[in-house]
This record gives sequence, structure tokens and C-alpha cells, in this order.
Amino acid sequence: MGKRDELIEKYAEDLKSKCGMAPDMELLTKVTIGCGPSIYDADASTVAATDRGELETVKDNFLVKKLGLSDGPELMDAIDSVIETYGRSERNKYRAVIYYMLTKHFGKESVYA
Repeated sequence: MGKRDELIEKYAEDLKSKCGMAPDMELLTKVTIGCGPSIYDADASTVAATDRGELETVKDNFLVKKLGLSDGPELMDAIDSVIETYGRSERNKYRAVIYYMLTKHFGKESVYA
């Protein structure tokens, strides 16, 4: 099993145990691959949920550019909702897990088809 496969397993476990979701492994794999090399970097692989600037970056680079959504207050509401689901006290919020949940939230699985 390669490093990426191990990370995907870790993300799937987070979705099950911390978020109460049964992950769609095919979609999770595609979202993880879409994150590129950032998944291998300790800092880049997580999202600092208390850093407003970082959340703006998630909104602009992922929701608007990648998923093609129109900018509006509902995007930050969705990010806050996903972080709440993940658990605000959870120290490591993995970027791939957050992106996966946002993709599901907006029903944008087709972006990864």
C-alpha cells in the first residue's frame, strides 16, 4: 500500500469516526488526488479552522475556482457547517476531508467524474 492509499484510509476513518459519515471511497480518492502534493506536507494537509484567512482561501480556491460556485455568504456558512461536523476541538482537520464534505454538501460530485 502506497503513502497516498494510507492517507486515504486515514481520511476515510476520520469521516466515519469523527464526522459520522460513510465515505464514498471513489470520490474520496479523487478529492485526495485533487489536493495534489499538499497531502504529504504536515502543514498544508490540514486546515486551520480558526484562521479566517485560510478559510477564505478554501472558499476562493476550492469552492469558487474548483467547484465553480458563485461567491456568497452561503459558502462561508457551508465551511463553518463542515468544520462543526468535523469537530471544532479536533486538532487535525485534514484538507481532503474538508474538501470531500464540501463537495458532498454542494452536490458537486460531478466535478470529479
